[in-house]
Amino acid sequence: LYEIKPAVPYTEADLNWRDKHSRSSIETNDAFCRPALADTGADFSGYEVIFLGFPVWWYSIPAIIRSFVEAYDFSGKVIVPFATSGSSGMGRSSRDIQRLCPGAKVQPGKLLNGQHADGELMAWMGKY
Repeated sequence: LYEIKPAVPYTEADLNWRDKHSRSSIETNDAFCRPALADTGADFSGYEVIFLGFPVWWYSIPAIIRSFVEAYDFSGKVIVPFATSGSSGMGRSSRDIQRLCPGAKVQPGKLLNGQHADGELMAWMGKY
């Protein structure tokens, strides 16, 4: 388990997606935005499958996730995205991760809003 953390933590105001001047809105509207990570010391060398969780921001991955996937070499890995969203599905998340990780095999992913039975989650995870 590895927690992706920005060097500058997000505040509640930063995450106010209704404010077009909030940090999340500005980062989302800038395709080149790559917020600094708190650390880049994760070691994925012993793993073939990486489950990557995040909230969906405007039908895709947040800028901090772009920073994360570009900070590591995921060549030869399987990336399984999973997410939460208040108003949409996975959108283009998997496609955007694939574009940023050309050497990886990115799966369609799963939206995990609400309650899910342990057996359902284990069966989904077991596919990979």
